[in-house]
Amino acid sequence: MAEILTVKLDNSPTPGVCFSSESGFRVGDRCLIATDRGVEVAVVLDGRSLDGAPADGKLPKVLRKATERDLYLYEKKKDKEEVAYRLCRKRIKARKLPMKLSTVEYIFDGSRVVFYFTANRRIDFRELVKDLARELRTRIEMRQIGARDEAKLIGGMGCCGMGQSCSSRFLKQMRSVSVKTAKSLDLGMNPNRLSGMCGRLKCCLNFELDQGCCRNCQLEEADEEDFLVDDEGPTIDD
Repeated sequence: MAEILTVKLDNSPTPGVCFSSESGFRVGDRCLIATDRGVEVAVVLDGRSLDGAPADGKLPKVLRKATERDLYLYEKKKDKEEVAYRLCRKRIKARKLPMKLSTVEYIFDGSRVVFYFTANRRIDFRELVKDLARELRTRIEMRQIGARDEAKLIGGMGCCGMGQSCSSRFLKQMRSVSVKTAKSLDLGMNPNRLSGMCGRLKCCLNFELDQGCCRNCQLEEADEEDFLVDDEGPTIDD
């Protein structure tokens, strides 16, 4: 029987859904998925049975459950990513490019290597790509990301004590956060307190503002008679 699986890819903070023509997958299993970037390894988070193929036919397809050799190659992939990371940092320094390398991702089938980086402006990295392609002998993809995207990609521990940042755990879209938002919440303008792991204003400020507005609307809609009592309450003498 076919299954719809909820899976998580490497360097993807949010889970995705894919289709498997076979059943028997358990939570925690590794599987191979055909994506628009190539064949990738994902971990199964959940699954449910399905009669036949999905109606839209647009879901990524599970090729098979990962074999022992697949898992061995997956671990070797991490070693190759570390080598590519060190090489790229060396070339960036040699060419004096104003960019910061965040992380490196090798696609499982070896069809390409993706380098994620941050920069304050657009970077001409054509010569850098030539250097990397000459050394690594595969397709090179450079992807510039923002500070919040970097925190979402890498994850970590927030100051609230929650594992990873809010952007990694549940936020699908990251809206811009302004100082006006912090002032609306009557928070002290302490940069260390208001800044997140990325060095920008915390994404959760928008979340708190939305919840506060909803609560205020509920209070405004309530009748004042629900809160005001004409009769005096009893007094208790000591």
